[in-house]
Amino acid sequence: MGNDVLLYLGKNMASIILNRPKSINSLNVSMVEAITGYLEEAAENSACKFILFYGLGQKGFCAGGDVKDLAKKALAGRFAEVNLFYRKEYAMDQLVHDFPKPVVVIADGVTMGGGLGIAAGADIVIATERTRMAMPEARIGFFPDVGATGWLFSRCPRGYPEYLGLTGYEMKGKECVRLGLATHYAESAALPRIVSLMENYVYDHRRKSVSADILQLLSAYLNSDIPANTEMDKWVKKYFEGKDNLKEIIELLRNCSEEEQLCADVFAGLAQRSPTALVLTLKLLRHNEGKDLADVFDTELKAAQFIARHPDYIEGVRARLIDKDDKPRWRPDNLDAVSLTGLEL
Repeated sequence: MGNDVLLYLGKNMASIILNRPKSINSLNVSMVEAITGYLEEAAENSACKFILFYGLGQKGFCAGGDVKDLAKKALAGRFAEVNLFYRKEYAMDQLVHDFPKPVVVIADGVTMGGGLGIAAGADIVIATERTRMAMPEARIGFFPDVGATGWLFSRCPRGYPEYLGLTGYEMKGKECVRLGLATHYAESAALPRIVSLMENYVYDHRRKSVSADILQLLSAYLNSDIPANTEMDKWVKKYFEGKDNLKEIIELLRNCSEEEQLCADVFAGLAQRSPTALVLTLKLLRHNEGKDLADVFDTELKAAQFIARHPDYIEGVRARLIDKDDKPRWRPDNLDAVSLTGLEL
């Protein structure tokens, strides 16, 4: 593991720092194990009042799991190792959601996939003008996991769980707060001061709420001016909310008479994604909406084990991340031929 995850202990808090900047802090098994261990220690440490997560490097907090490595293992038939990663990652995410003390995430820069898995369980998530949040997994033949097929429904405006999950739409800056995946916004120039304030936090026993203390401590740097986008919200709700049939979505986009350029762009984007991954994503969204998070993770683990053995997973990573020819050969290459036989949710 080396020093891929660092731990800083303040007087009354702990910072868990992702330190794999060359790969935008992408997670592997050893990193997940280290994070889990640090969280378990912090939960038992009465002096530790909250956890702060952030990532080193200029590109982002965490781009997700190390899918290049996972795809190589899948190609070699080492599925037990692939399954181990997802099982441990989902258990870590559940631990963040259930953590008995406040968790703060500084989601500066790229925060996708597994990075969102950590952020989703946090009490305070700070986005900056550099933040880019998305769940683009269908583009590489996978699906939005880390509990997203469940928790998106409790965070996002109506229609956005389906829209974000299927299209991989990239949210930027303040939009991450508007759509519910971040709780607060700050300028990146203020981050060194924000980190310093939190890492030097001293708990006052007369205070009752650590979360309120933290927000008060950072109040000079947090911006609550988040612009609305009612037209976009209406469009997303109309075309994606509650849909359970991809062909219906695609037909609506093909024939739309409002926001025609948006319809065309989304239509084109869906056409580039793995048909199997899209079908699986929508099935999981419909299945996991309103479910207990533990049940969501159990279902997603079954789906991850299924799709890791599907040719589109290896092919998507090859085309998008390894060879970068951007010409994946999906099998099958059309929705009508997709089969999820063998997947029991």
